[in-house]
Amino acid sequence: MTDITLDQRSARRLDFSRVRDVLLRPRQAFQGISSESRATWLTPMLVLSITAALVVFVGGYQKSRAAMMGEITLPPDWEFWTPEMQNNYMQAQQATQGPTFLYVFPLVGALAGLWVGWLLLAGLLHFGSTLLGGRGSMQSALNIVAWGSLPFALRDLLRIIFMLSTGHAIVSPGLSGFASSAGFLSQLLMRLDIFLIWNLILLVIGFGIAEGLSRGKAVTGVLTVILLVLLAQSGLGALLSGIGGTAVQRPFF
Repeated sequence: MTDITLDQRSARRLDFSRVRDVLLRPRQAFQGISSESRATWLTPMLVLSITAALVVFVGGYQKSRAAMMGEITLPPDWEFWTPEMQNNYMQAQQATQGPTFLYVFPLVGALAGLWVGWLLLAGLLHFGSTLLGGRGSMQSALNIVAWGSLPFALRDLLRIIFMLSTGHAIVSPGLSGFASSAGFLSQLLMRLDIFLIWNLILLVIGFGIAEGLSRGKAVTGVLTVILLVLLAQSGLGALLSGIGGTAVQRPFF
């Protein structure tokens, strides 16, 4: 019976039933994923792409609606800006209310960040695991990172529900509300939440099974890579925020 189930799953290119298994029974799910010598990343990446697109569309609609009502979200350090900077910001906000800036550019950025970030993170985690004695493949790393990122799809769904229920876009994602300014610390805190912790747990379980690593080595490898990625993302986000007055709000893993 088990062999028949595995054969049926091997024949599928999309297996949405495994989404529930990864979230609720991760060890059993990753054992099955690691035992299959094929790419299984399409299903989770498709789910993540759909939820990311929905967040962009709902967020764009809420921003457009707020602009029509004369509501504009001001930066955290708005009161310290010079009158000229404030005037330039208001003009820029008015100029970016079209569909291209509300939907097209954010959608392209979200999907590009998701897919490119998935490839980079899988490569870094595979490299780190290899240094620690792992014996997995790059294809296995791509599968584990894709399936291990499913908690972010749940986060997207919760963000959509929040925006639809409150009628406005999310201003301070993660823990960024605890930061007093839109700098490096704010960029770092906006990426820290319970879904990131969930993602870390899934990655540790997945790479421990797929790479044949002990729990200690799996924890060390995953935490080291994720910490480096978070620091790089936060630094880049702070730089972009300082240059253009905007911030990168979605982790790419």
